[in-house]
This record gives sequence, structure tokens and C-alpha cells, in this order.
Amino acid sequence: MLKTMKKLFAIVFIILVSLQAFSQIKFGLTAGLSTNSLSMPSVKTITSPTSSGPNVFTVDALTSAKYGFQGGAFMRVTLFGFYIQPELLFATRTNEYTVTNVQSTVATIAKQNFNNLEIPVMLGFKLGPLRLNAGPSGSLLINSPKDLISSPGFKNNYSRMTIGYQAGVGFDLFKFLTFDLRYEGSLKKYQNQIENLTGTKVNLDDRPNAFLFSVGVMF
Repeated sequence: MLKTMKKLFAIVFIILVSLQAFSQIKFGLTAGLSTNSLSMPSVKTITSPTSSGPNVFTVDALTSAKYGFQGGAFMRVTLFGFYIQPELLFATRTNEYTVTNVQSTVATIAKQNFNNLEIPVMLGFKLGPLRLNAGPSGSLLINSPKDLISSPGFKNNYSRMTIGYQAGVGFDLFKFLTFDLRYEGSLKKYQNQIENLTGTKVNLDDRPNAFLFSVGVMF
């Protein structure tokens, strides 16, 4: 058994040394902008019963793009023209909705600001200075956005962790500058819910989509 373990460790060590000899590992910092938009197919009606009668609101997402920021660090491991690039990024996003009180017909614009830790893992290959890549992306919510409806009897429930994907193209310049343009989408259908006093939850189905542009420095 001991001899088998020694042989296994020796094989693993040889593989790691070989990969190090043929691969290239770089670290980097990156920052950029995102244009975020919402996909919400229908207006939602939310009702909460009270002693004086039901409170009824409608919620509709504003789909026009909003700007956000992202920045952080990455590692790129290249082997035979292919590479894997895990990243750890801080990202901001703003969602906007039209919230209408059905009884008073008063409509307001409600904004929600999201701060997330984004963890994309990009897989790609290089064609000279050009790169093509795609991969999964995890998003961890690190703040508590305000509720969409300020009237008593309603509260928002947010998904703390969601899984999506990114895909795009990149360009490397002078062996230390890197540029990326990507599209980001969500794989989770419902990320935001509104709950009334009786515990009934309404799914908003407000999946965000974004175009991401970033500039990075490798060392």
C-alpha cells in the first residue's frame, strides 16, 4: 500500500512539473463597465390584505440599460493555446421598476442597487492576440437592496446566490494589456420575490442581462 501511494504521488508530481513546463500562468487586475437591462415578460399584480381593505400594487420592470461597475483580480493558465481564467470581481447593478398603487393610481419609479461578488470561470482558446471564451459565472449578493413597495405589508426576498454564464471575445496587447467584451445572462428564472402579509410570494422573473467591457493588466 505504501509503495502504491509513493508511486501515485510521484506520478502526480511529474504531471504537475510537466504542466508547469508547458503552461503559462499569469495574474492580473481588471476593471470595467456593464450595461444592465431586465427581462420581465409581464406586469405583476401584488395584493396584501389589511384591516381597512386590500393594498394592491402593480410592478413593471424598466428594461432600458443601466450602467454598473466591475473590478477585481483574475488568474489565467494557458496550455497549448487553450486557457482557463477564474476571476473574483466586485460588481454593481441597478434595477428600476414602475410601481403603481392601484387604488390611488399613483406611479413611482423604484430603484434597487445590488452589490455582488462575481466568480466567472472562463474557458477559451487563443488565435494570435484574439481570444474566444465562455463559461459559468456565480453571483453572490453582499448587500440588502431596499424593498420595491414601501407600503406596510410587503417585503422582498432576494436570491443570495445565482448561477449564470458569460461569453465573449478578448484581445491581448503588448503581452500585459488585456481587453474583454462579454455578454452575461442568468440561468435562474426567479431571482426576486415579493411577499405579502399572509406569506404569499409573487415571483417577478426579473432576470438581468448585461454587456460587459473591461480592461486589465497582467503580470
